[in-house]
Amino acid sequence: MITVTDSLSGRTAVALGLFDGVHLGHQRILRAAIECRNEGLIPAAFTFETRTFPKKHGKPFEFLATDRQKLILMEEYGIEAVYSPEFSEIQDMDGEQFCRDILAGRLNATKVFCGSDFRFGRKAGWGFRELAEFGREMGFEAILMEAVVYDGKTVSSTRIREHLRAGRPEKAAELLGRPYAVSAKVTHGRALGRTLDFPTINMPFEKGQLVPRFGVYLSRVTVPGGTYYGVTNVGVKPTVSEEEKPLAETYLFDYSGDLYGRECIAELLYFIRPEQKFENITALRTAIEQDCERARVLAESIL
Repeated sequence: MITVTDSLSGRTAVALGLFDGVHLGHQRILRAAIECRNEGLIPAAFTFETRTFPKKHGKPFEFLATDRQKLILMEEYGIEAVYSPEFSEIQDMDGEQFCRDILAGRLNATKVFCGSDFRFGRKAGWGFRELAEFGREMGFEAILMEAVVYDGKTVSSTRIREHLRAGRPEKAAELLGRPYAVSAKVTHGRALGRTLDFPTINMPFEKGQLVPRFGVYLSRVTVPGGTYYGVTNVGVKPTVSEEEKPLAETYLFDYSGDLYGRECIAELLYFIRPEQKFENITALRTAIEQDCERARVLAESIL
């Protein structure tokens, strides 16, 4: 079980980063820390609560993994402890204070790992060179990890966001090392899907989470008791609703049961068509039938 803490007494190997997507590049840094278990070090990570991260370049920061998803993924990879403060708690620290109080002090770091773009301290004023210098003074070794390159370009959260906004979830998955997923408790909707013979589950995006291109996707959904393919509509349901807050609304193939209030995970696999407003409910139902037919064919090609 991963420990969320603000201090560690044992010697640690610490992976440093925002880890907002836990993508292939982030995984390289995390695994470097995990491998230090063989040296008797506790594999740990320093990150921020993603939901508290400030605007970036004047725009709201859109994260790829919720804080809960980050912890689950880090635990799966082998991280044993995480220190994840709100950004405001340390935003005014200078670089020396961060290294002395957080890395050497709270986390008892023996080794720290980061990528070349890692910045720390007030206004991100310090980088790897300073990290290494402070480490020599304070008793930890700073190790720079090479970026992961895919298709000739560095794997980055920016590239992943571009793919998702363009409706290319399969390309995003190549850089994430897994499909992009919405993880949430199922909420009540208008139950219109039941009247159309396509009962659906509604999963809200967390505030600040990147919302992919509006449209219909083939999805793979993990629910209590199993995993099912289905079709997920990402958007605001313009035919039947004035709702402005986007949802992931999913019809599960070959499933029957009540999932209200239960935690589910919907992985977006392939984009089928853009979201659109239909003239009437009959036209909407016909479109859903066609979406399901196409999604079943895609799902069979995966199996």
